[in-house]
Amino acid sequence: MDRPHARRTIVNDTPQAPRRSPPKRLFLALLALAALAAAGYGAWIFVSGPEIRVVRPERGEVVRAVVATGRVLAPFRVDVGAQVTGVVEAVPVDEGQTVRRDQVLIRLENAEARAALAAAEAALAQATARVTQIAEVTLPVARETLLQAEASLAAAEAAFDRVDKLKTTGFATQAQVDDARKTRDVTRAQVRSARFQVETTDVGGTDRIMAEAALRQAAANVAAARTRLAYTVIDAPADGILIARDVEVGDVVQPGKALMTLSPTGETQIVVQIDEKNLALLAVGEKALVSADAYPNQRFAAELIYVNPSIDPQTASVQVKLKVADPPAWIRQDMTVSVDIEVARRTDALVLPTDAVHQPLSSDPWVLVAVDGHAVRLPVRVGLIGGGRTEIVSGLTASDAVVPVRTTIAAGDRLRAVIPPRGTGSDALAGTPAGGSGR
Repeated sequence: MDRPHARRTIVNDTPQAPRRSPPKRLFLALLALAALAAAGYGAWIFVSGPEIRVVRPERGEVVRAVVATGRVLAPFRVDVGAQVTGVVEAVPVDEGQTVRRDQVLIRLENAEARAALAAAEAALAQATARVTQIAEVTLPVARETLLQAEASLAAAEAAFDRVDKLKTTGFATQAQVDDARKTRDVTRAQVRSARFQVETTDVGGTDRIMAEAALRQAAANVAAARTRLAYTVIDAPADGILIARDVEVGDVVQPGKALMTLSPTGETQIVVQIDEKNLALLAVGEKALVSADAYPNQRFAAELIYVNPSIDPQTASVQVKLKVADPPAWIRQDMTVSVDIEVARRTDALVLPTDAVHQPLSSDPWVLVAVDGHAVRLPVRVGLIGGGRTEIVSGLTASDAVVPVRTTIAAGDRLRAVIPPRGTGSDALAGTPAGGSGR
């Protein structure tokens, strides 16, 4: 029986070293060189200091302004109310509506007022007729009566004289003399009565004066009745805008209660409270720019027209008023606004961004200047501050490289100054609106 052939396996026990590709060795070498370069660069950075973007003083304009918050206010407001008690019949206007002078705002029921006017006019007509009657009838009749009485008196006196003479001659009795005397005396009384009637009815007489007084009283009553009737129609006292309405049809209104509030059309003013520390900076005629939170990009001009002579002790502030010559259409009463009052301006000053000056409001402001790779502290004298710009009066030149305050560089530190091109430093702030109370 044949045995199967056994397979022979030859195993090589000798270890073999792994092969390294040339690209991998090159990568490791480059990595080592990069690490050395980074270490060298880091050492150079450590020795020479960090890069700092500096700014240079430049010639430009700086504006100092006092900034405060105020509100829009008309010079005055008119509370519209009734002058008589009545029931509201109609209110033909709405709140917020623009009205013209003498436009009807409220109508009250006027039946009673019209009746009172009719009665007063009737009394006036009666008084007028009375004066006319005295002048055209009573006085002429009295004058005629006086003439007749005077004629009768003359006849009676002549008759008495004849009878009296006849008595002396015996042709008349005593009874005839007494009758003639009585007739004469009665006629004299009639003359006095007729003369008194003429005097009282003539111009300046008591009857005429009383009649004319009654006429004037009747005319006054008519005027009062017409006024009361006119009070039932409440008109706008001026052109303006109704900013409040507190009346409806059917309401019973009484004098003394404001039914509407009218803001008359006219000069718009802005009332502002300014910190009293800025009082010396304020002067009538100073210009200002005004903006509202609702329209921050729509600024309009104003002018300072009033500075209150007293200080509010509770808030340590002074009230000022500004006139708005050309208010925008969107402005509203009582709107809160921000006001920048220009109190000083320099048109050709050496300026720096305010964030490049340390302690600009103190008595010893200073800056850090890059000199030969080091930060050097230099004292400066500043002038106006406003709109993010500070006027440098002395201590710097236009060629100095100033380190901004926001950096961590201190005096004596190394740094590498990066100087931007002209026009990208302080000139970039030329269009910044003036703001801040400043120096």
